[in-house]
Amino acid sequence: MASDFPTSLQFDGIAEFVAAARLGTFTAAAGELGLTKSAVARAVSRLEARLDAKLLHRTTRRLTLTSYGEAWLERCTAALDELRRGECILKLAQNSPAGQVRIDLPTAFGRLYVMPVLLRVAARCPALQLDVSFSDRMVDLVDEGIDLVVRIGDPGNSADLVARKLGVQQMVICGSAKYVAARSTPQQAADLAGHDCIAGGNSPRRMAWLLKRPDGSVIPHAVPIKHRVCDFEMMLATIKSGHGLGQLPLWMVQEDIRNGEIVTVLDGMSGGEMPIHLLWVRTPALPAKIRAVVDALVESARHFPGAASRP
Repeated sequence: MASDFPTSLQFDGIAEFVAAARLGTFTAAAGELGLTKSAVARAVSRLEARLDAKLLHRTTRRLTLTSYGEAWLERCTAALDELRRGECILKLAQNSPAGQVRIDLPTAFGRLYVMPVLLRVAARCPALQLDVSFSDRMVDLVDEGIDLVVRIGDPGNSADLVARKLGVQQMVICGSAKYVAARSTPQQAADLAGHDCIAGGNSPRRMAWLLKRPDGSVIPHAVPIKHRVCDFEMMLATIKSGHGLGQLPLWMVQEDIRNGEIVTVLDGMSGGEMPIHLLWVRTPALPAKIRAVVDALVESARHFPGAASRP
């Protein structure tokens, strides 16, 4: 049922009533609340009028509760206790990591490099609750109720968001050591026409890789498509199986390059560098639960293979 009085008045007089009932006089209640005696008395009278019930018997010496007052005091005390508990929880959440944090991550990079960091944070902060999703689309943090996102590419220039750079994604052209040995190493961009190339997108248009020219500029270079695999991790698996060359982020193939399973070609020519950012909604003070995740990701970004640069 809707209230018959404005929401702003629902709690008017409750603190004064509880103090007066507990202390026995308006004078003592006024002293505790930092108000005048008349202000406390008027607040209680307004409360009684709103409830259409007499709560206190008034004498020149002392206040006593009516039967209605006893019932109302019990409810008010419970409500004020709950509000105090809520205030304590809120202050605790502001000072120590606790509560739910919703995070949206890029699919492959998020699974391989960000999720392990989040799990370490969760182990250190048992009161933290992670709600993690994976997507490569641009999300609206406010509309979708997301606290943090990691995005690869231009983060935009929204005054409502804070963007903290975690590093740079560097692209390389690579193939399995067996494939390159069997098909020869391309020496220039034109040599790619004689190779099997693996596309990583789902566009029906002809695939182009971003290549650097000697002057440092980056241009798209069309390559022949042998296979199309619309997932970075599966694209890597296809490359490692010897089915052709692909252009992938260095963070994804760094370990395979180190152990010799994957080799890069046209080194220095593969372009398409993109920044990696952590974004969150701008607020006057960052809650401790979000600060804990931000600090951990910024620190760990220094060690992301092939991706991070010092912010």
